[in-house]
This record gives sequence, structure tokens and C-alpha cells, in this order.
Amino acid sequence: MLALQYFKSVPRYLLIRALGQRFRSLVTSPLAPLRLVELPEPVPPGPEWVVIKTHQSGICGSDLATLTAKGSPYFSPLTSCPFVLGHELTGELVQLGSKTGGDWQLGDRVTLEPALSCAVRGISPPCGPCSRGHYPTCENIATGALSAGPQTGYCRDTGGGWSGYLAAHPYQLHRLPGGLSDAEEILVEPFSCAVHGVLRSRVKPQDQVLIIGSGAIGLLTLAALRLLQPQCRITVLARYAHQEELAHRLGADYIIRGQTDLGERLCRHYGAKSYQPELGRPVVLGGADLTFDCVASSTTLDDALRYTRSQGRVMVVGMPAIPKGIDWTALWHKEIEIAGTYTYCFEDHQGRSIRTFALALELLGQTGGRLDGLVGARFPLSQYRRAIHCALATGESRVAKTVFDLRLAS
Repeated sequence: MLALQYFKSVPRYLLIRALGQRFRSLVTSPLAPLRLVELPEPVPPGPEWVVIKTHQSGICGSDLATLTAKGSPYFSPLTSCPFVLGHELTGELVQLGSKTGGDWQLGDRVTLEPALSCAVRGISPPCGPCSRGHYPTCENIATGALSAGPQTGYCRDTGGGWSGYLAAHPYQLHRLPGGLSDAEEILVEPFSCAVHGVLRSRVKPQDQVLIIGSGAIGLLTLAALRLLQPQCRITVLARYAHQEELAHRLGADYIIRGQTDLGERLCRHYGAKSYQPELGRPVVLGGADLTFDCVASSTTLDDALRYTRSQGRVMVVGMPAIPKGIDWTALWHKEIEIAGTYTYCFEDHQGRSIRTFALALELLGQTGGRLDGLVGARFPLSQYRRAIHCALATGESRVAKTVFDLRLAS
């Protein structure tokens, strides 16, 4: 089967890290630690496991951070190379294990919850986070029956969505309901991340909410807010025209596009006061009640703290690299609560405990097709260079989410 495989090479990693931003074609060149290969179909790691034939697999910001060497080395000892990328995916079951159990049948259409937790690794008793229902933050992701890896797509034993087939544990599977479009189905995983972030934020009906970043995660956070707390007032920062159009379609109350006079416009919008020190950026008193940073760069983290009011909340939804140059004084002075949000878990929602994926599938049925416009480009796996550059150059491509469609001919 055809697969996109990432392998460990310190010289290649350092080359991409040093020059990839300037020479973007390097990211998919023969000098990069990425290769299109022919691999045998996966062998399930255990009798409970199944094999999925991939239909679609999204390109996530974390995938791009890996390919461009922009991410932190934090996860490097917690992954196992070579691995096949791709953790956002849909497909159908083509092989069941002798102990798969449940009511799974060949041909079932599924999406995958990629976390490789204690339940997936066959570890009992489970670690603390898994026992509390926060299995994506499992403390055993480098032990158990599998090689190291926090998720499918970063573990050499499972395969990933950027290939024809992959192995999965039944605990990871969610049956796709009828009535969803292809675009909605491939958005289940990132939408689940957005839903979890919104629930973790404790957003209130009267809150003034600021979303920094209008990529796929920022727009999905906007959609989740509109479904879970429709009365809050949402301001979105958009960089490109297509992001502004999508934010308007998804129900933003106010959209600020571009970086020119951003501070003045935000202060005016929130009725905040700005004071200019002798050195550095302005001190802002007032601002949003709740800010979602869906980029997590040095600039956006600094903006999130700066334009959030005293005793407000900041949710870091984007995947941070190694931020520098952030003035943390506002965190202390304004007693801002800052929290990270990572993937999904068991949520307490409206008096019930429900997995975020299951809740996201319910909510997707209420969007009326408004999320379809986020998936703007589809490529066969053989055109991976075009696909990755489309995802990297979203301003030029006008695409919020790029997808590999394994059903397309090369």
C-alpha cells in the first residue's frame, strides 16, 4: 500500500528547521525526513484490533509543525519512528480481530479517536488520567503493548491515516452516523478538540469572547461556541479574506481582519484603556472576558494576555512551538487564568458523562452544513507535495482544511 512515512534524521530535521521557512519546497523535497513508500498492509498488534481502509485523512497543524520542524522537541522521546502520519481520518472496517467484541461488523464506516491510552495499550490498572476519563493525557504512552506514541499517526505500530490501511483498537472507534457530509465526517477529530476547549473554558452567556486565529481550529472553536453557548458575544481575528468569510458564515459577531492598528481596534471594541510605557508594547486595562488562542505563537500568546481583562481567562488551543518574547507581567498583574486544552476526554455535559467525540458527532448534526466550506481542497496521496503546500500556504490557496482523499485516483 502507498503511505507517507516520517523517519528520524537529525541532520534533515535541522536543515528543515533552519531553511524550511525561507525555502518552503524543502519541506517535501528528498532532503526532508518524509518519504512516499510502498508498505505491506498492517498486522494488527493484538486479537482485539481491527484494520481500517482509509477513505479520508486531514492535514492537521500538528502534522505541519512536524514536517516544518517548527514544533517543540517535547514529544520526540514519546514517539516511535518511522511512523505514518495522519490522525484525522475516516474509513471502513475491512478486518476484525478474533476478540474484537461489541457489535462491530465488516464494512462499518468509522472515524478514529487517535489517543493511544491505557485501554488501547492493554495496561491495567489504568494510570491516573485514564482512570479519571482524561485518557489523551495518559501517562503510559511510551509503555505497554505498543511502541511509544501519544496518538495514532505518531506510533510506528499502528500506522496512520496517510496510507491505504491502518490498525486500530475498538476503544478508538466511533461509528459514523448517516446524514453527515464527507466534509463534516473528516472534521470530527478537530471539532472534538474545539468542543473540549469550549467546555473546559467554562464560557458564560454574557461573556465577551475573543478568538485569535481563524485557521481550522479557530473556526471550529467559533462553531462550537455558537452551539454550546449561543448567547456569548464573539470577536474573531482573521488574517485572510476567506477566513473572514467563513467566520461570518459561522456566526461571529465582530471580525477584525489584518494586523494594522490591531491594538487600537481591539481597545476601541472592548472599551479598554491603553497606556504606552517608555519601552515595549502598550499596557491594556480591560478587554475580553475569555480569549481562545488558536495559534499559540509568541505574538498571539502575548496578544491573548494583553487584550484579556483582569481576572479573565485565556485558553491555549493551538499547538505552541517554543514561544519567546512574551511579557508575562499581565498574567500576574491582571490575575489572568491561563489553561491549555488538548484533544478530548469524558465530558460532564448537561448532567451526563459523554466522550467528546460522541458529543461532537451529535453537534455536527445541528450545524446545517455550515462547516462544509472549511474543507477546501482534496488530493490523492500521490500528490502529497501539492497537498502539503496547499495546507502551508492557506493565504494563497484560500483553504482552511486540506484533506487526503484515498478514494481519488492518482
